[in-house]
This record gives sequence, structure tokens and C-alpha cells, in this order.
Amino acid sequence: MTYKPASRIRLLQWLLAGVICLSVSVQARSLPEFTELVKTNGPAVVNITTSHKQKTTPELPSDAPGYEEPFDELMKRFFGNPGGGGGVPDDFGADARGSGFVLSGDGYIITNHHVVDGADEILVKLNDRREFTAKLIGSDKRSDVALLKIEAMNLPTLKIGDSGTIEVGEWVLAIGSPFGFESSATSGIVSATGRNLPTDTYVPFIQTDVAINPGNSGGPLFNLDGEVVGVNSQIYSRSGGFMGVSFAIPINIVMDVVSQLKNNGKVSRGWIGVYIQEVDQNLAQSFGMTTPTGALVTQVIPEGPANNILQLGDVIIELNGKSVANAGSLPAMVGTVSPGQSVKLTVIRNREQQEVELKIGELPGEEGAAQATPEEEPKADLEGVEVLGMQLTAIDDSIREALGLAVGGVLVEKIQGDPAQRAGINAGDVVTLLDGKPVTSPEEVKQIASEIEPGKTVAVLVYREGAARFMAMKVE
Repeated sequence: MTYKPASRIRLLQWLLAGVICLSVSVQARSLPEFTELVKTNGPAVVNITTSHKQKTTPELPSDAPGYEEPFDELMKRFFGNPGGGGGVPDDFGADARGSGFVLSGDGYIITNHHVVDGADEILVKLNDRREFTAKLIGSDKRSDVALLKIEAMNLPTLKIGDSGTIEVGEWVLAIGSPFGFESSATSGIVSATGRNLPTDTYVPFIQTDVAINPGNSGGPLFNLDGEVVGVNSQIYSRSGGFMGVSFAIPINIVMDVVSQLKNNGKVSRGWIGVYIQEVDQNLAQSFGMTTPTGALVTQVIPEGPANNILQLGDVIIELNGKSVANAGSLPAMVGTVSPGQSVKLTVIRNREQQEVELKIGELPGEEGAAQATPEEEPKADLEGVEVLGMQLTAIDDSIREALGLAVGGVLVEKIQGDPAQRAGINAGDVVTLLDGKPVTSPEEVKQIASEIEPGKTVAVLVYREGAARFMAMKVE
């Protein structure tokens, strides 16, 4: 069959129109529709207002003496009174706003700890504009979860999902009261899961790009099935407003906390009694590891569950067969294990993989264990010894006791050059381990150093300002 030129043109037009329609159809199918989700779930989202007396001081401008911005960005809790200014009277009634959602028809409500922390009165406003004074059933600072109760019945509730099934890239929706604008809905995607933040050790956050602002705290994060998969908690911002990075507490963690608060009035978490740090590439090399992963043990608490089981320099890479991606992920993993249960830890020790078993203890109170810091300068018992770019002297028993050291340790009096300088060791540090071997005198450090092959990277454990930390040193 042959076509005339005009017929060919019309055929091409039809084909082009079909491609455009198909493209539009595919695009339309790929974009989520949130209308029904908001209609169905919006009535169970509440607005929370608290009043309390507090003392404040004027904020320092960024160029004022003493101002310091931690982590280069501010982790902003976002429930406060928007548009605040400078100094205020010492004692005043402050209103703070947040969000929450109804867990059960008889009036249990979930929100954030920081929304209701220190509140004298908690007012809950429902979607139908009814208002109730809420009772605080329990609150957990470590997870930033709080459970409230209002005297009401037959309330609309939300369906609880499984945060363990969330995948990066999937669509999510938040409903809350940003800046007091009730029942506001915003959407976005999951940017990351299992995100560990410096200020929240026991929560592997869900990171999203959902627009979250002051007043969204405590509100639900939904998947496309209309299930709650998280509770909005924090933003990462210089200004306190949304900058594209938001964090939600996984609902699986929230429900565990809520169950404990409801049944026990408090939250118990697992604890193994060690201090840990990250493993970087240089430290991984010093431990014979191909990739930097796991949690490096820097201190073992004498009375803790790990005493006589874990050792300084152990790198914990698995807990009950689950990989420990980094130091930040270990506390959350341990925290979910009930005290009294036994777990198997896979560790790298002396460049070899080993498996140990220990019984999980209960995490102490918020105060935690503090490390003592010497109140006076360490005193030398012997003349200084120069080794590895350090001038070392022995320390006396009083300093050793103040540092919490059973035995050993030498004082770095002065940094004289490489390789200590490149490793980041400072004058005033106390060296306790070199290449996995404990040191008790400057001469011992010199002897160990003489046995290290030039060019090898070794781990050095130092105490600084009451805390222990491993550093990677390349021996020349």
C-alpha cells in the first residue's frame, strides 16, 4: 500500500499525538494523588498548644563573643512560638504549638516530647474544633515521643504502618499545623532511612524532603496507603524554617515507646556499657579492615555488661547477625533489645573476626556515666622521652585515678612533629594503647614503636578532656 504525501503527514500527526497522549498518561500515573488520603486521615490529626513558665535569655547574634554554631548547621526543634524576637522578661507564660494524632478512639494521642516538655497545661484541638485539656501519660526524651490522654470517645483514628518497609524514593505526606495553620498537608519523598543525628543517639530517623516547619512537630508522616510510618520531629536548618531536609521518628520505634509508657510509665532500653567512635579509612587500615564500618570501642565501663567481654580496640561489626553500619547505628540497635536478653556480637579483634556473647543490661538514666577530668596538670615522674613526634612523660597514680585508668598511660608533654602531628595528637593527651598494646611508660612506647614496620598505620588510644578516642598514626 502506498500513501500520498498529505496522508503521510496526517499519519505522522496521529502518531505524534498518540506519543504525547501516552507520555502525559504515564506522567499522570506516576504522580501520586493525595486528595482522598487527606480527606480520610485529616480528622485524626490534632493541634497542640502548651503553656508553661520558663526562663530565657536574649539570643546572641552570630558575630557576638561566645557564639558557636555546632556541627556547622543548627539542629532546630520546631515547636516554638514563631516570629520570636530578642530579650523577654525572666518569668513569663509562653505558648508553644505542635501537632499530634489520635492513636485510639478513647482519647490517646501521640506527639513529640519536646512539644509538651515542661508544660503546665496541654490543650488539644481536634479537627472538628473541639478543645480538650490533655493529661500527660508519659514522655521519653531520648526518642522524643510523648503520650497524651483526653477525655473523649469514638474519635477518628489512623492506621499504623510498618516503618521497616520504607524505601528511599517513595512518596510520603505530612499533615500538621505549621505556624499554627491547622490541617496543612505537604508532600515529598523519602530521602534516606536509618539516619543518625548527633543529638539523638537512639533514633534511626527517616529523612524526607517534605516541607516541615515550626508547628509540624508531633504530626504524622503517611505512606501512599494512608498508613502512619513516622512522626515528624526535626529539621536541619540555619534559619529555623524548612530548607529541604526533615526528619521523622520511625513509627515502629514510636509504638514500642508508647506501649512502654502506657504500660510501665517509663521506657527501658538495652545497654552494653561501652563508649564508641566511628571507624574512618585510616583506622580501618590499622585494624586490618578493607572498609570503614562498625563501631570502635574506646572505653569499657567497669561495671557494665561488656566488662571482661569486649576490649578496647574491638570493632563491633554485627549484632545478632545484623550489620552495624557505623557507630551511630549501634546504640539504636542495642536499645531495641530488652534488658536481660543475650546477644551475639561479631567483632574485629587483633585483625581477626571473632564472635562474643553478652547479656544486655538496662540503660542508666539521662545523666549517664561521666568521665573524671584531672583538676591539676599531670606531674612527670621521669624525664621526657621523644618518640613518634611526641615528648612523653610518665604520670602519677593520682592522675591515673582521675582519668579512670586502672594502670598505664603516658602523658604527651609536647608535640615535636610527625607522625603525631598528622595523627591529631595534642599536648596534654594521655596515650594508653599503641598498636593494640597497653603502655605504662615512655620507654615502653619507644620499644613498641621500634617494632612497628615503617609505613604501617597503627591505632593510638588517647584520653583527652575526660574522653577516650582512637587516632590513626602512620609510622615513618
